[in-house]
Amino acid sequence: MKVVILAGGLGTRISEETVIKPKPMIEIGGKPILWHIMKIYSHYGFNDFVVCLGYKGHLIKEYFINYFLYNSDITVELEKNVIDVHFTNAESFKVTLVDTGVDTNTAGRIKRIEKHVKGETFMLTYGDGVADININELLEFHKKNGKKATLTSIQLPGRFGNIETNDKGIVSRFQEKPEGDGVWINGGFFVLEPGIFDYLKGNMDTIQWEKKPLIEIANDGQLAAFKHNGFWKCMDAMRDKIELEELWSANNAPWKIWEKK
Repeated sequence: MKVVILAGGLGTRISEETVIKPKPMIEIGGKPILWHIMKIYSHYGFNDFVVCLGYKGHLIKEYFINYFLYNSDITVELEKNVIDVHFTNAESFKVTLVDTGVDTNTAGRIKRIEKHVKGETFMLTYGDGVADININELLEFHKKNGKKATLTSIQLPGRFGNIETNDKGIVSRFQEKPEGDGVWINGGFFVLEPGIFDYLKGNMDTIQWEKKPLIEIANDGQLAAFKHNGFWKCMDAMRDKIELEELWSANNAPWKIWEKK
């Protein structure tokens, strides 16, 4: 089963980094967040990726073209132009890199990779979000419900601390990072049937996937939501990158499931 990753946006809310590179190439622990996402899927045996390129997509192409070289110990004989590879820790990824347009919106990007999923069930996610999601459980949930689309729903923690006081102003309860307010939101990590392309007819270049197509799929009763209660984080701004980097550096990255026993 193929995994499609949306990696073409401008990433304007983290422009400190995206002025020189596409958002999915922003590094956490010395590796692009795109690599981290792929490692999550690879942990469950899914190594066939289709990456939707747009803004500065050539840098993503260059990364994967040179990936084997960057992750190998080599000897180069300049006179003979010969390279001997002594050791490599390259991944077993198969990566199809598709130019889907610099200004194309997400629905248009998905439409443009239809031929690459070849009429089969496929997975889709965003190129800036990581989670400790169980992909096998997600797929089982999707198959059980028999809908055209399944998204992963998550709850964000509250932004501000909660306090409770008595009538004298004495704090009886304080919670620094309260749980979400009961609202579940779209966290990506979709499973999609080929039938979703019926909702992508016509020119989709200016249409956002989450707006018109996904709303229509839901209105037709063809959208299921897999509730993920574990870790989820979208790298939307610089503070998110810093938080992810701190978790990785402390060897406390919940999404690093590929090294958990």
